[in-house]
Amino acid sequence: MTGGYLKGRIRREDIISAAALLYGEAGYHGSSLREIAKRVGITHAGLLYYFPTKEALLAAVLERRDAEDREREQLEVQPGLEVLRHFVALAGHNVRHPGIVDLYSRLAAEAVSADHPAHGYFERHYRAARDSVVESFRVLATDGSLREGVDPDFAALTFIALMDGLQVQWLTTPDQVDLVGSLRFYLQNLLAVPLDV
Repeated sequence: MTGGYLKGRIRREDIISAAALLYGEAGYHGSSLREIAKRVGITHAGLLYYFPTKEALLAAVLERRDAEDREREQLEVQPGLEVLRHFVALAGHNVRHPGIVDLYSRLAAEAVSADHPAHGYFERHYRAARDSVVESFRVLATDGSLREGVDPDFAALTFIALMDGLQVQWLTTPDQVDLVGSLRFYLQNLLAVPLDV
């Protein structure tokens, strides 16, 4: 790896980090590429070399978050109890890192508008999360680990909505909301076997 390439990768990562912080403070629409460049200590033109549009930078911030979550929590495991455990572990990680939860929640709220640059990302993100949990609930239903009468599709939709809704409540009143405990409680009420071994 050449020195120039390494320096460019470090600069790119610095830009993504600065953008994530600013998006968390001011939201996507309240942030500018000029302010991000200023925080990194480069010119606006220098930032445009790495990210030619504001949308490209937003995509990089969101992709970094997903990659970090997948790697840390191993979210791409076989469907079943392990997937559910990993989602609970992700919630535990989020409790220790409120900044990224705040950024995610702000962007998710802004992106409900179809013309928001992150709208497509959140559509894909929620679909993938639901699909993963639906598949896991179906596996559990097949092997008798899911309580009788629980619909895997509704249970998955509710679980993902619960996770995001709890995160917003937790951000608002962290001393009153047990994010991880609430998710465990919900899952355990659906399962005919212990969530944790």
